[in-house]
Amino acid sequence: MTEHGNTTKITFVYSNPTDPDAFESAYPDQLTLARKLAGLTKLQSSKVWPKEDGTPTPAYRLLDLYFTDYAAASAAAAEAGPLVAATLEHATGGVIIAFAEILEDA
Repeated sequence: MTEHGNTTKITFVYSNPTDPDAFESAYPDQLTLARKLAGLTKLQSSKVWPKEDGTPTPAYRLLDLYFTDYAAASAAAAEAGPLVAATLEHATGGVIIAFAEILEDA
């Protein structure tokens, strides 16, 4: 068992949306809501490269929200209702949200 005192991130793994243009139009608002979370120390947004043949991968975008520790991430998650609502509305392909402990940061 690891300590809850390590840096923690909340990762949103967005699957391919049914309407990518609509998702991209709404995504900046989701980032704005994420930036308002108390205790956020870093936000990292990324877009997944398609396969070499141009077909999509199972994931479309990733959003990583970093916090000093598990308690700070949990407190932010408790206040993240507007972000989660916006995510669920616009992530028409689905989304997975996971808490992860940072074990190594090179």
